[in-house]
Amino acid sequence: MFLPKYPDNPTPPPAHTHAPADPAPVRRGLPPVSISTGAVAAVLVGGVVLTALLAAVAVSAVSVAIAAVVLRSLLREHNRR
Repeated sequence: MFLPKYPDNPTPPPAHTHAPADPAPVRRGLPPVSISTGAVAAVLVGGVVLTALLAAVAVSAVSVAIAAVVLRSLLREHNRR
């Protein structure tokens, strides 16, 4: 009752017999770009230097913050006496 009924001999879909009116445009690729190894090395060295400077600034900021907390606690205890 609920099963689909399939035709005994299905007909094939119609075949396209006409040619397209306009041919597809030819896609041109991007021009080749040559990158020298010196440029790649300069970018890598610059990235390493900037990363090292950023890490040095972060470590300095943390050490200054820790020193400020220690000095504040020492001065607070000195003022209580």
